[in-house]
Amino acid sequence: MARKKGAPSRMDLRRQAEALEAKERTEGAEEGEEVEEGEEEEGDEPDAEVAEDGDEDGEAPKAKPKKVAVKKPAVKRTRTPKEVRMKAIWVVFDNGSKRIDTYPFAQKADAEAALAKKQEEKKGTFYLQLVKEPLDS
Repeated sequence: MARKKGAPSRMDLRRQAEALEAKERTEGAEEGEEVEEGEEEEGDEPDAEVAEDGDEDGEAPKAKPKKVAVKKPAVKRTRTPKEVRMKAIWVVFDNGSKRIDTYPFAQKADAEAALAKKQEEKKGTFYLQLVKEPLDS
């Protein structure tokens, strides 16, 4: 689940909650509610603040862990289909769109003559159309 832009991260929210708890503890101590040394809240380690700073024992503060770069998943490549070469032909169709005759593109005059002949022979409707077909290799 992706978080929204500008929304605080979990770590930021945790830091805010811890700061609020620490503030409440100091306010409680000012009002007269003292926290005894033996009665610490759950999850708090004794001298946790001193260990983080590293001033008391003279140790250097702990280094923050480095962020590990996350690899993005490989993008699937799609192959482009090969471009099929097409040839143009003249086709004489009848009224039911059935192919009657076919002629190469250069022979348009022959196709028109065949169309006229078919129209004289039969009473049906015929028409001529340019059609592109895959080139046979």
